[in-house]
Amino acid sequence: MPTTCIETLAQQIPQWANELGFQQIGISDTHLSLAEEYLFDWLAKGYHGDMHWMEKHGYKRSRPAELIPGTLRVISARMNYWLEDSEVAWANLHDSQRAYVSRYALGRDYHKLLRQRLQALADKMRENIGEFGYRVFVDSAPVLEKPLAEKAGLGWIGKHTNLLNRQGGSYFFLGEIYTDLPLPVNNTTAENHCGTCRACIDVCPTQAIIAPYELDARKCISYLTIEHEGAIPLELRSLMGNRIYGCDDCQLVCPWNRFAQLSSETDFRPRHHLDTATLIELFAWDEPTFLRKLQGSAIRRIGHLRWLRNIAVALGNAVRSDEVIAALQAKRQHPSALVREHIEWALARHGR
Repeated sequence: MPTTCIETLAQQIPQWANELGFQQIGISDTHLSLAEEYLFDWLAKGYHGDMHWMEKHGYKRSRPAELIPGTLRVISARMNYWLEDSEVAWANLHDSQRAYVSRYALGRDYHKLLRQRLQALADKMRENIGEFGYRVFVDSAPVLEKPLAEKAGLGWIGKHTNLLNRQGGSYFFLGEIYTDLPLPVNNTTAENHCGTCRACIDVCPTQAIIAPYELDARKCISYLTIEHEGAIPLELRSLMGNRIYGCDDCQLVCPWNRFAQLSSETDFRPRHHLDTATLIELFAWDEPTFLRKLQGSAIRRIGHLRWLRNIAVALGNAVRSDEVIAALQAKRQHPSALVREHIEWALARHGR
């Protein structure tokens, strides 16, 4: 394919991406040697906890051409999801009767929406240049999305290990297109603007950010409430507060999120009042209700037992009331040993 066609295509991609609802697009090569070194050091320290799938793919995660042979470039895209003033989120966190759900998960599952938009972008490219090799990814394969996005100029990886953008903070999703097209790459890597700030490190409820740019997932509330399948470690339960799915503290406190732009995507708007629901309301959902109301939600994948486990811990951290005690006692004979254990812990916290 003529170089002029490739260059013209690269100039058109950002415009098409913007029309599809992405806030930014960037193109990188596939060289991730530093990120690879960091990844294997992180795995060797056991910081990934139960996420054994992170070990299974060898170098495919850090070497895109080993995952998809022929890959020369990665098109990285970001899409905003934030919908409210940060003070609203903080108010929810400080109300122990309410359930806190990470703001990215309040609406419909972002995976499907981003994948459809990235596929539409790839279709647009194909219409203009003909057939080419590509694969679309949104958390669906071993991909180092943050280092790739950093190389593509979408931002820098902050001390909390999330990607940060000067104009958009960190409240955005990432997706990628692996392609065999020799597209011109971004030549400007975003400068790290964290400076001496350590707000994210200091605010972390469980001190999971053990050093700048180093996260021990085994302590992270997002890991504990979403990825971890077993009992939540006793020493961490009281630190989780009312966070029942994920945690946003390190992002809420980040100064760069003052510049976060609100999303216009209707699919990301809260469903079933998850942004204001009480712990008792959500604890009362039986499994059919859980499955029905969370159809099309990212939350559904943790299953009903982990949902109850997480809420039981939050009820144990709530201000004691007759209603809280009654809600816990109503499920005291639950058939799951995992759920019963966390209910007993919560009741013991309230002197029962």
